[in-house]
Amino acid sequence: MTESAEKWVPLSLTLVEYPEGDHFGKLLALFSLSPFAILAGFAALILFRRDLHTITFFIGTATNELLNFILKHTICEARPMARSSLYTEYGMPSSHSQFMWFFALYCALFILIRLHHMNNSSALESFWKIGLVCSCILLAIIVSFGRVYLNYHSWKQVLVGSAVGVAFAIFWFAMTHLVFSPLFPTIVTWKISELLLIRDTTLIPNIMWFEYTNTRQEARARGRKLVTMKSQ
Repeated sequence: MTESAEKWVPLSLTLVEYPEGDHFGKLLALFSLSPFAILAGFAALILFRRDLHTITFFIGTATNELLNFILKHTICEARPMARSSLYTEYGMPSSHSQFMWFFALYCALFILIRLHHMNNSSALESFWKIGLVCSCILLAIIVSFGRVYLNYHSWKQVLVGSAVGVAFAIFWFAMTHLVFSPLFPTIVTWKISELLLIRDTTLIPNIMWFEYTNTRQEARARGRKLVTMKSQ
């Protein structure tokens, strides 16, 4: 049997290396997969909710990644440690840091500015909001620190990526809040939107409570109807 002349390479998109036996490094490596979990969440939300704001948020996330790609291949700064498994050798700015800080700050702005009337207790609502915001920021900090700890990026690359992600999150949230959202009522009337069941929930203060109460009322109505049909 002759060996193939083809060169085989690993799909290194989700491959994260850590020092053997370093359990803390392994934990940070697992946290560095957070962007992929977030993207999977986006796919699920868009598929099952089909809300224009979620779609716009995803477009902003994709645009943020495109911006990172352009910056990396313009600056062309090497990573602190050479790895044969990396699909790009450039490290400035850190894509993980830029992604996570864009996501964290956009979520924080959405929770603090756009999300209202989550429950009947203002104190509990404030606690819930602060908890969510702190969780998003903490996750971004852990992922950013992990990129330095695992020698994928220098502190400068991580800090620049974080700054770009924060700046773009502010810009994209402002665009969504001030420019895109007023267009949503028109967009949902398009034939393509009706075909794809695209909807706009911007004016509903608490969409989760709204859907819960409507579903419960519909289930009760159908239950009463079913009992009536059986008794006839």
